[in-house]
Amino acid sequence: MDIARLTHFVETFWEGSILPPLTEYIRIPNKSPAYDPFWVEHGYMEDAVKLMENWARQQLGAFAGATLEVIRLPGRTPLLLIDLPGDDNSDTVLLYGHLDKQPEMVGWSEGLGPWQPVLKDDRLYGRGGADDGYAIFACMAALRALHEQKVPRARCVIMIEACEESGSYDLPYYVDHLIDRIGSPSLVICLDSGCGDYERLWLTTSLRGIAAGTLTVRVLTEGVHSGDASGVVPSSFRIMRSLLSRLEDEDTGEINLSELRVQVPPQRIAQAREVARILGDAVYDRFPFAGSTRPMRDDTEELVLNRTWRSQLAVVGMDGYPAPGNAGNVLLPVSTAKLSVRIPPTLIGKTAVQAIKQALEADPPYGAMVEFEAEDGQSGWDAPALAPWLEAAVAQASLDAFGKPPAYMGEGGSIPFMGMLGEKFPRTQFVITGVLGPHSNAHGPNEFLHIPTGKRVTMAVARLIAAHHDRQRR
Repeated sequence: MDIARLTHFVETFWEGSILPPLTEYIRIPNKSPAYDPFWVEHGYMEDAVKLMENWARQQLGAFAGATLEVIRLPGRTPLLLIDLPGDDNSDTVLLYGHLDKQPEMVGWSEGLGPWQPVLKDDRLYGRGGADDGYAIFACMAALRALHEQKVPRARCVIMIEACEESGSYDLPYYVDHLIDRIGSPSLVICLDSGCGDYERLWLTTSLRGIAAGTLTVRVLTEGVHSGDASGVVPSSFRIMRSLLSRLEDEDTGEINLSELRVQVPPQRIAQAREVARILGDAVYDRFPFAGSTRPMRDDTEELVLNRTWRSQLAVVGMDGYPAPGNAGNVLLPVSTAKLSVRIPPTLIGKTAVQAIKQALEADPPYGAMVEFEAEDGQSGWDAPALAPWLEAAVAQASLDAFGKPPAYMGEGGSIPFMGMLGEKFPRTQFVITGVLGPHSNAHGPNEFLHIPTGKRVTMAVARLIAAHHDRQRR
């Protein structure tokens, strides 16, 4: 492959053929079903599907025998499936992304907004561009680049789902429905992950799972005057605070519940040490700390392990409380909190959820009504070792696209598809990468796509697909 030609093609294709439709995609308020129960009626999901479908169909003319179908199982979100025959159809590469988005969130800077695409300083701001709208465009661009140089490749299947941000609960049904059409891929490439910096190709070695649910503490049937009842009726908030201490140490944030801890593999500890060496203070200074807030630990290696291999609790929602401006002197009857516990890659999600439920509901203080309404736990994923050919290909792809060797790091988030595929295809090789780097702030305000990294990841994907075909000759 001519790397200069590859660079020129990807650069030109991104500027002329990707950025315009990706910009329009950002305008679509296509929230994932968990955040928009009326997604069918609103039609935004359909708008996003049609945009991507129409764009992808325009690219298929370059590929003989290529097909595109929008699969719709009853009552489920749609799925885009693109099948591109290769020079060697005895093998398959599966490429994955998603088109649903997180909700708006507050705190966007002036001039920016979730559905308002803004291009500024190589950054495309707006919800969903980097997570994960760019994926289908980058996959097709990589395949077009190979076609442009007549580089042989295996059959490629692109799968774009529409409920990843809701936990991918529809995806198992689609995988089962399409398993004969997908076949048994020997390589999976996922573009829904992060990068420690924008200077090299980052491969995700593990993903945490999640154990979530809603904790409710009720002490009264209705609110009462705080001057009359305080000191007699226990505070529902204080009870909730004490219950959360069963899960975590409020001083350090370390998890107290033994069922939520695992032994970190030595290889992952070594990788965390290398990540800490490469990134230094960037491990934490990429986050928008307020005032004099500092990280939970001084040791950057330990911070990397905290966000990749240790359980961590976050209270992501509260109910039962009026806004401060409307708060009267009332002892409130109930406190409700949405809990999100990120769990280690090797911990079973359902086991973690049940352990949390048991710990929170047992022996409630003051005999209060305590209920933890648990969601289905999502297990994490620990990547299999790279085959020698793939390790060498990743190294070369990073050098060609970025000019630096690759780096390997676990991620703190979840991609349910990976664990699902790992179970179904135990001999498959995985390349999990992405563009969510420092300050890109996926799920939060001011989310952006770093365009140069999107282009370089596209180049790397092209190199890896070519190397996958060439491995048979080595």
